[in-house]
Amino acid sequence: MDRDKLLKEIFENDPLDLLKVKPSNYPVRNEDERLVASFQDINNFYEQKNREPELGGDIQEHMLYSRLKSIRENPEKMEALKPHDSFDLLNYTPKEINSIEDVFNDDTLGILGDDGTGLFDLKHVTKFKERESTDFVAKRRPCKEFAKYESQFKEVQSDLKNGKRKLVDFKLSNLREGSYYVHNGILFYVEKIEITKKEHYKADGTRVREDGRTRCIFENGTESNMLKRSVEKILYINGKVVSENSDKVNSDFLEKFNNINEEDEAAGFIYILRSKSDKPEIKELNNLFKIGFSKTSVEERIKNASVEPTYLMADVKIVMAYQCYNMNPQKLEKLVHGFFGRACLNIDVFDKNGNRHTPREWFIAPLHVIEQAIHFIIAGTIINYRYDFEKEEIIEK
Repeated sequence: MDRDKLLKEIFENDPLDLLKVKPSNYPVRNEDERLVASFQDINNFYEQKNREPELGGDIQEHMLYSRLKSIRENPEKMEALKPHDSFDLLNYTPKEINSIEDVFNDDTLGILGDDGTGLFDLKHVTKFKERESTDFVAKRRPCKEFAKYESQFKEVQSDLKNGKRKLVDFKLSNLREGSYYVHNGILFYVEKIEITKKEHYKADGTRVREDGRTRCIFENGTESNMLKRSVEKILYINGKVVSENSDKVNSDFLEKFNNINEEDEAAGFIYILRSKSDKPEIKELNNLFKIGFSKTSVEERIKNASVEPTYLMADVKIVMAYQCYNMNPQKLEKLVHGFFGRACLNIDVFDKNGNRHTPREWFIAPLHVIEQAIHFIIAGTIINYRYDFEKEEIIEK
């Protein structure tokens, strides 16, 4: 039988219209469009989380992490996606370290050499037409005034060793003038931040974050004027914040509110306590502290804690205590309570007689954040800040 005739009969004998294929109403993406769309998912994640996807997250984050890793390993994809890289996610060049020479050649922080380059050099950064070019590349250089900072670095290192200061995780709102930070084991001091670019949005909707130059002093005798956003990025990836010295906070407190002499009388104590309760609903709460006031010694005040509802019917541990002079400690206590209001523990406690109580002096906030709040109260700048309960950090209003 003639082939053409046979095919004609087959097509004409199709009562169910199985051979009639309708054209798709959906546009088909080509390979480049699919690549851009998949990368946009990563951009969206960064915009929402303020960080790139990491290994160990949920399934969706793990998928985006693997996708970004795959893109970074493919030079052709990296080149194709440059115009769509809104957050410098492709500014990444992994290097193999196989020898001591490789270690020195990979000294991007300038820790191992004295060539005037290092941590604040911007390498592997591609300039786009739509991106503003930097006015200059930040460089490390010897700090001529280092002698006046050297003793401070030694003091901070000693405080860390003796437990008077702690290393806490860095968050983007943690970068402040007058604070110490650690990156890759190197201690440095942020002396100054000059904001030259306020956060805003471009006409195309692209977010431009606040930025400006810093002056950072390093414990190895160098300094740099790295961009604020660059300092935040390196600390977010591998950095820590050095908390305030607990003794100094107490000393500043006394100095701010009194000039103590033999004629002064102690007004009482502001204290911070941690519960020793074995109840799961209390024991499992991280960063739960009681902030209170006592006219007597704190030890005397808490001796019956296990039978008092205000102490959650359990023994407590004294974390810190501030002795107050020439001031109204109740007002300070009220101010601290108001500042951490949203973080107040909402729990019912029953005394030995079965009466219900709702203590209002327990707050969920990291200890270093409570110390920071007290520092701001002492400095008189607390009105410029608020406590972000979700992030567990103090941020500017």
